[in-house]
Amino acid sequence: MPAGPSTAARTPFVLLVVVLLGGGLITLLLLNSSLNEGSFELSELKRETTELTDEQQALQRDVDARSAPDALERRARELGMVPGGGPAFIDPDGTVKGVPERASAPPPDPEPSNTAGGPSPAGSAGPPATLSGPAAPSAGPGTAPDRTPAASPGTPVPPPPGTPVQPTPTPPGR
Repeated sequence: MPAGPSTAARTPFVLLVVVLLGGGLITLLLLNSSLNEGSFELSELKRETTELTDEQQALQRDVDARSAPDALERRARELGMVPGGGPAFIDPDGTVKGVPERASAPPPDPEPSNTAGGPSPAGSAGPPATLSGPAAPSAGPGTAPDRTPAASPGTPVPPPPGTPVQPTPTPPGR
């Protein structure tokens, strides 16, 4: 019977094809599962990146607002700093160019609402006070060298702010 030997020869071939197809399907299932897992992880990382980018932009806006010249000046005045005087430069041969000036505090606001005798409110930018001229205060009890007299004898006078140290810039090309 010719059908017997050909059926026996086909059985291993059919089993091999079934095993290969089953293995291929299982491999595709595993590959699809890992791609889905990677897709979920990718969407989570994109969401996290968006949140961190938003936070970074908010922080950058905060830094920009605090480093603006008017904000720096206001904060410096709150800390008791005053604008520096005119700088002087020393050349390598020892000659001095320019006349150095001492930094001085602006006069406090003459508003009567500041009865506590504290420093003047922030934002009062006026010309620097000097000790010469008719507007210079007379030195007496209850006064500081470059401040006006205290509002009343019982009000404490704040200490005069120290002169800030500014680095001396070097001329270009040196």
